[in-house]
Amino acid sequence: MTNSRHSCFIPVNSLFSEVNSHTRTIDELTWKRRSIILIWMVGEASGGRNDVKDTTLDTFDPLQSGPDTVAVREKDLRVSWRANIPFVGVHAGCLLVLWSGISPIAALVGLATLLTRMFGLTGGYHRYFCHRSFKTTRAFQFVMAVLGAAAAQRGPLWWAGHHRSHHRHSDTAADVHPPGIRGFFWAHIGWVMCPAHNRTRTEWVPDLIRFPELRWLDRHHYVAPIALAIGLFLAGELLAQSTPSLGTSGLELLAVGFFLSTTVLYHVTFAVNSVGHTVGRRRYATRDTSRNGLLLALVTAGEGWHNNHHRYPTSERQGFYWWEIDATHYVVTLLSWLRIVWDIRGPSAAVLAEGQKRA
Repeated sequence: MTNSRHSCFIPVNSLFSEVNSHTRTIDELTWKRRSIILIWMVGEASGGRNDVKDTTLDTFDPLQSGPDTVAVREKDLRVSWRANIPFVGVHAGCLLVLWSGISPIAALVGLATLLTRMFGLTGGYHRYFCHRSFKTTRAFQFVMAVLGAAAAQRGPLWWAGHHRSHHRHSDTAADVHPPGIRGFFWAHIGWVMCPAHNRTRTEWVPDLIRFPELRWLDRHHYVAPIALAIGLFLAGELLAQSTPSLGTSGLELLAVGFFLSTTVLYHVTFAVNSVGHTVGRRRYATRDTSRNGLLLALVTAGEGWHNNHHRYPTSERQGFYWWEIDATHYVVTLLSWLRIVWDIRGPSAAVLAEGQKRA
């Protein structure tokens, strides 16, 4: 048996679902299934870290897991304002700051919720779930999924499925957000507001749907942001009663820490799809229109090196050279020092040499 870092995870819940009654004993199972149970029990006894370990992932290419074509009805490619009342409501909630104001403590809370959830999207949803660019434990995998879901950009399976499809069909008619074909507004925000993209593209995420906790979080993606909003309001009310000198309130923390922070996070994320395919320099001659941009990289924690990313999507590091600031990579590196993540993928030597020639 391998060391605890690479201990084997067995989907025990799905295995025991085959036991139709309490009277059926383990002895009735096949020898093969009994062996699986024994391996799981030994793994739990030896530390039970439940690391996300699957040897098939060493050769799995997430960008080749989905279909070559996507059939979408034209009427479903229209923005549905009625269906997006909650989305619009988050933007409208920013107006609450006109009544609540923004105290120093509220600004700090807003910055904290912004940066924490940004890593949930950039490090979690994007670099881990979409591209499997590093490995981690099952527990931290779920932590990243919850942080990403708290950003109110739907669930990890929905996000990963659409993004993998984007890479396969980037800047073509089959792409979910091609600015050169459907325009800047569509690439930035329109595509997330149309019925055509409501469905989770499970055919693109066969490696992720095997985790029941991710499936649950994807179905109930609204739980995390609602819980965050309620928690911020209650925390603000508690601080107003216990420490009035801070000058904050439940309404203020809700307005700044949730509505304003979430709206900013929406648009810096969406800018990668719109600005990242229209403005900036192209180091690599990719088949799409992806571009690199320092300003975009700064406000998106490193996602602005988008041409780099499209040239070598499996690299966790998107700032390929030392001068390309990539805050998400710095956090992932720190997590690797703490042994929370490992096997971090980087750009190949050939890709780096190619980039230096074109710099």
